[in-house]
Amino acid sequence: MGQSFLRFWRKPFEGRELLRQMDDVGSKSFLLTGITGLAIGIVLAMQSRGTLVRFGAEAVLPSMLALSVIKEIGPVITSLVLAGRLGAGIGAEIGSMRVTEQIDALEVAALKPFHFLVITRVLACMIMFPVLTMWTDFIALFGGYGESLLASGMDYRIFISTAFESLRFSDIIVDTGKTAIFGFIVGSVSCFLGFNVRGGTREVGRAAMRAVVGSSLLILLTDVLIVRLSILIFGDVG
Repeated sequence: MGQSFLRFWRKPFEGRELLRQMDDVGSKSFLLTGITGLAIGIVLAMQSRGTLVRFGAEAVLPSMLALSVIKEIGPVITSLVLAGRLGAGIGAEIGSMRVTEQIDALEVAALKPFHFLVITRVLACMIMFPVLTMWTDFIALFGGYGESLLASGMDYRIFISTAFESLRFSDIIVDTGKTAIFGFIVGSVSCFLGFNVRGGTREVGRAAMRAVVGSSLLILLTDVLIVRLSILIFGDVG
C-alpha cells in the first residue's frame, strides 16, 4: 500500500492499461453486481414487510429500504462480491506471471512492472468500486419497488418521495465513497499476494484464495472504522 502511494505520482503513467483494467473491473462486473442488487432489494423488501405491517408502519418501507441499501448493505455486499471475483483473478494472474518469470523479464528490460501491473489495477478498483456500488444501489431500489408494486400496488412517485426523505447528501457521499477505500484494499492485497508468490502453480492457487479471504476481512474491519468516523463527524441519520 505504501509503495502504491509513493509510486502513483511517478512516470510512466500507463493510461491505456488503466482503461483496460477499468473495463475488466467495471463493465465485466455489471451483470454480477446487477443480479446481486436485484436480489438484495427484493429479499429485503419481502423480509421487512411482515415486520412493518405488524407495527402498522408499512408506509416507511421505502425509506427503510433506501437507508439500508445505500448506507450499508449496498456498499459492503458489492465490495465483498467484487473481492471474490477480482481478488482471485488479480492474485492468480500476477502470481502466474511471477512463477513463469514474466515479471523478472520485465524488470530486466527496465519496464517498471510495478506501474504496469499494480498501480493500474489498484486505481481501476478505486475508480470502479463506487460506480458499481451506485449501480447496485439503483438496481436494489428498483427491485424493492417491484416487490412493493406487486405486494401492495405502491405508486412509484410515493415510493421515490418516501425513499429519499430520510437520506442526507453526506450519507450518499460517505457511504458510496468508502467503497473507493475498499477497492484500494482489494487491489493492494491481491497484487501484493500475487507479486510475492514463490514456488509453483500450487502457490498461485493459495495466493488467489488468500487474496479473497484477506480482502474480505479487511473490508469488514475497515467498514467498522469508517462508519464510526462518519457518525462522529456527520452524526447519525436521526
